[in-house]
Amino acid sequence: PPWAGVMSTAGGLVFGGTNEGNIFALDAETGGLLWEFQAGGTVRTNPMSYALDGKQYIVTSAGNSVFVFGLP
Repeated sequence: PPWAGVMSTAGGLVFGGTNEGNIFALDAETGGLLWEFQAGGTVRTNPMSYALDGKQYIVTSAGNSVFVFGLP
């Protein structure tokens, strides 16, 4: 189960994290899992999105680490 909130995008994606340390992306329409990453610690922050040089990124933290994922 998630400890923190989730974030949805205009592109139909939902990002979140779990107590078990999984950061995930879901298809907003179907709820299907698109990808999952084991971060090694509880995800306690809501995912955030930002753009840099025309590319979109998702950032969140788990345990003592910060994770940034670039969207295609």
